[in-house]
Amino acid sequence: MSLNAPIPVDVVVMAAGKGTRMKSRLPKVLQRLAGVPLVQHVLNTAARLNARSAVVITGHGAEQVEPLLLAPGQALAVQCVRQEPQLGTGHAVQQAVPALADDGVVVILSGDVPLTQPDTLQALIAQCGGQQLALLTIDLADPTGYGRIVRQGEQVQAIVEHKDASPAQRQIQEVYSGIMAVPAKQLKVWLSRIDNQNAQGEYYLTDVVKLAVADGVPVVAHKISDALQVAGINSPVQLAELERAHQLRQAHHLMEQGVRLKDPARFDLRGQLDGAQDVEIDVNCIFEGRVSLGEGVKIGANCVIANCTIAAGAVVHPFTHIDGEKLGVSVGEGALIGPFARLRPGAQLGAEVHIGNFVEVKNATMAQGAKANHLAYLGDATVGERVNYGAGSITANYDGANKHRTVIESDVHIGSNCVLVAPVTIGAGGTVGGGSTITKSTEPGALSVARGKQVSIANWARPQKKK
Repeated sequence: MSLNAPIPVDVVVMAAGKGTRMKSRLPKVLQRLAGVPLVQHVLNTAARLNARSAVVITGHGAEQVEPLLLAPGQALAVQCVRQEPQLGTGHAVQQAVPALADDGVVVILSGDVPLTQPDTLQALIAQCGGQQLALLTIDLADPTGYGRIVRQGEQVQAIVEHKDASPAQRQIQEVYSGIMAVPAKQLKVWLSRIDNQNAQGEYYLTDVVKLAVADGVPVVAHKISDALQVAGINSPVQLAELERAHQLRQAHHLMEQGVRLKDPARFDLRGQLDGAQDVEIDVNCIFEGRVSLGEGVKIGANCVIANCTIAAGAVVHPFTHIDGEKLGVSVGEGALIGPFARLRPGAQLGAEVHIGNFVEVKNATMAQGAKANHLAYLGDATVGERVNYGAGSITANYDGANKHRTVIESDVHIGSNCVLVAPVTIGAGGTVGGGSTITKSTEPGALSVARGKQVSIANWARPQKKK
């Protein structure tokens, strides 16, 4: 390593706890905040630190936790070690020691503290500098239950756990967040020397502080004021409170970029939302996955929108559901969608397309100016410019074994209550009469009608109910 090379960072995530107060069969670190498991938030932050690796300590529910952590797609190398039995935080980190190289800085995080910011951790790592033990601390009005920071002048002398603290020490408001940065080589030495002589009979990670002091290693504290960054989750109530606080923070960030939210308290982002200027979002909307909204887009109330791109000037009316999943959805400039519309994966809508109430579009392209305004289904279809697709009409795309495609060329008019049985092509400029079932392709400009002849019987007597 050159003299100017950055010190490698390895992250240890403690995720072995049972989480009894969550009252859930799902392990605590898999509970979701903004649609993402708590422990995944922590790993995402570690990745943004450009960490060399992450070691996750599992225990309770490991058979559920580990498959998520080891699944393809993680942004950094993850290794799992198990803590069995669970004898305290120091004992937990001892399990990670064999997986840690000696040449780095170890950042210790908690799998149930999801919102610590990368810049905060970078500052903590900088204070460590590969030479000092750096602790992330915060002042709390009510520090009950937290380890207190005991100082002599500016230097930290110890962390005293709440149950072991004296009455005077319990008055201290500066507390340890559970997050530290420490040189790996020294951490290993200190972990080998901790004991369980305390009120809990556990091996405390916090005892490394007094061991560092005894060895003459400086212990420094990086104090922050943002409690959200160190807030842990222990109950459904705390999870809900942190969810709302996090969502409000995301809402404010978007508004600072020029997005207009009718009510920031009634907004949920469970992924990534990019909004251009003059975007307007009404109340009770949920955004998931990756969503991009062009300039001047208007989103009505009570919409659920995921994995899509909506171009400038488009309007999405209330109660619309859009989810592109892996294929994505795109909505063109000036398009009108909804209310009560559903766009499914592969829906690609051109400029000024109209999709009205109770219309579903799946794996279909609609060219500029095409309209399906009422009660219709377009699946596996290619729709040309200026097509008018009637109420109650469907593309019958599935034969019970395979999907087939319907092609509707430009300027076609499809009447109401029609069934287009794929594979079939409706020629440009053609018309399909209402109530028709079309099983054969049609010529351009043709009128196609396929329905039973109307029969009227005069003076017909309706059957009477028997007495």
